[in-house]
Amino acid sequence: MEIKYWSDIACPFCYIGSTRMKRALKEMNIYDETPLEFKSFQLDPTLPKTTKESMLDHFSKGHGMTKQQAKAQIEQISQMGASDGLKVDLLNAIPTNTEDAHRLIKLADSKNDDALTERVIDAFYQVYFSNGESIADHDVLTKAATEAGLDTEEVSSVLSDDKYLKEVRADEMEAQQLGIHAAPFFVINNKYGISGAQPYEVMLDALKKIETGAVK
Repeated sequence: MEIKYWSDIACPFCYIGSTRMKRALKEMNIYDETPLEFKSFQLDPTLPKTTKESMLDHFSKGHGMTKQQAKAQIEQISQMGASDGLKVDLLNAIPTNTEDAHRLIKLADSKNDDALTERVIDAFYQVYFSNGESIADHDVLTKAATEAGLDTEEVSSVLSDDKYLKEVRADEMEAQQLGIHAAPFFVINNKYGISGAQPYEVMLDALKKIETGAVK
């Protein structure tokens, strides 16, 4: 089985959905043998790399809600993450551009070490959802990426240039060509699609049916 999924570091449903997918693969004892390829998908590529806007203001404007409604939904999302053992402090997250984080994930990919790539992705999720730090801040990114196992000089080289931007854009173009307009979106064996942070049981059932050939 091969799985590729479009995801953004700033997307709580991507964080939750990928966690559920990995849990399902581990339940089936096929996690270690199943390639799980992260594909770049920016929820809002127009966001600036520096901002003073709070998540509450950003969320309420973006979803056409009052601040009270936005806060209630943000808290609901955070509780959803907690039910999967994740700290999703969305209220204190900083709404900034995620392009540089995606480029560093591509750097990790270039090492052909799945465990390294997973550590980098997880580190960036921690930055955004747990630490309340800017995922666009180069110092923050460098610290998280190097602690996850990337070389400091290589990280600095990527961040000082536009390296891996083509690869990020290629992922986004592929998503458009496939008609993918939201994340997370999982494509299994280049044939079956699962959209959104589906309940764990739904993901597990879908994977079992695909593995046994019950789904045509």
